Amino acid sequence: MHPPSRTAARSISPAAPWIFIAAVVAAFAACFAYVGGWLAPDRLTPKRLVDQLQSNSGIFAGYRRNHAKGVCFTGFFESTGQGALYSTAQVFAPGRTPVVGRLAIPGGNPYAPDSSVPIRSMALRFLLSNGQQWRTGMNSMPVFPVSTPQAFYAMLQAQRPDPATRKPDPNRLATFFAAHPETAAFRAWAKTTKPSASFASESYYSLDSFYFVNARGKRTAVRWRMTPEASDAPANDVKRAASSDYLSADLQRRLQQGPLRWHLWVTLSDPGDPINDAAIQWPSDRRTIDVGTLVVQQTEPQESGTCRDINYDPLVLPQGIEASADPLLAARSAAYATSYLRRTSEEAHLPGTAVAQVRTSQKE
Repeated sequence: MHPPSRTAARSISPAAPWIFIAAVVAAFAACFAYVGGWLAPDRLTPKRLVDQLQSNSGIFAGYRRNHAKGVCFTGFFESTGQGALYSTAQVFAPGRTPVVGRLAIPGGNPYAPDSSVPIRSMALRFLLSNGQQWRTGMNSMPVFPVSTPQAFYAMLQAQRPDPATRKPDPNRLATFFAAHPETAAFRAWAKTTKPSASFASESYYSLDSFYFVNARGKRTAVRWRMTPEASDAPANDVKRAASSDYLSADLQRRLQQGPLRWHLWVTLSDPGDPINDAAIQWPSDRRTIDVGTLVVQQTEPQESGTCRDINYDPLVLPQGIEASADPLLAARSAAYATSYLRRTSEEAHLPGTAVAQVRTSQKE
C-alpha cells in the first residue's frame, strides 16, 4: 500500500477523528445497553436477578442480597509450592499470603436461624504482594443445582414465598424440578444433608471451573475445594445448635483453642470433562493436589469487620488464573456488583451511626 497523497490528506474533514471517536463510544454504549437489557426488556439482567432475591427474602438495608448473614475473618494462606507447576499466580509460590474472608449462610435475611438452610459458604480475598488479588466464593454443596443464569432465576421464582404460608409452594417447586432434570445431583445431595453445627467442619467447593496458566502458557481446567482439619462438631455443640446464632459463637470457641485450618485442594480436569457446567460433577478419580493451607486466626463482626465492604467477585483473578466460559461466572459477577452498589448506597444514606440502629430495628 502507498501512503495517501498530500492532496488526499487535505480532503479528509477535520471532524473525521471526532466522528470515529463518537462511533466507538456509540458501539460501547450499545454493548452496555445490551448487557443491561435496555434493548431487550425480556432479557435476564443483574437487576432482575437481584430484585428476585429481594422479593424472596425482603430488603434489609446495608446487607448483601444473598448470604446476608455471616462473619468476617482474617488469616493467611501458606502455599506448598505445588500449585506453581500449573499457575504463575503469585499466591502459589512458596510463602504466605494475607487473606480476608467471610463465612455465611445463603439467603437475604441477616437474622435467619443458622439451621434454616443446610448450606454454608466461604468467601476469600487473597492480597498478593505484587498488588494483584484473587477473590473466590465457595459453597458447602459439591454441585450447583442448575447450569445457566436463566435456570437459576427460574428457580428463584419457584422458591418465592406464598403470601398465605410464607413458604415456597411445593407444587411450584415440583414443576420447576420436573422441567430441570439437571437438578437431580443437587437434589440427591440435599436429601441427605442436614445443617451442620459448625462452619469449621465444612468443606467448601468452587463449583465453577477455571483455568490455571503456567509459565509456558499451558492452560489446565481446574476446580478447587477447601477441606477442614477440624472434625465434626461434638454432641454438646450440636445441642447448642438450637440457638439461632450458634455458628459464629462456635467459631469463637474454637479459635480460643487456636487457629482453624483448611487445605486447598485443586482438581485437574481430564479431556472431555464438562468445563462450563457447574451442575455436573467431575469423576472422583481426577488428580488432586494440595496447593496450600488456609489459616484462620480471628473473626470479626460483619457490620464492622474488614470483609464488610468487599465484593467477593469471582472474576477478580490474578495473572495465572483465568475464568472459564461457564455462564454462571459472568452472572455472579454482575449480580454481586448490583448487590454491592445497593447495599453501600443504603449505608451512605443512613445518618451517622444509624446503620446499627436500623439493623437492630429490622431484627426486632
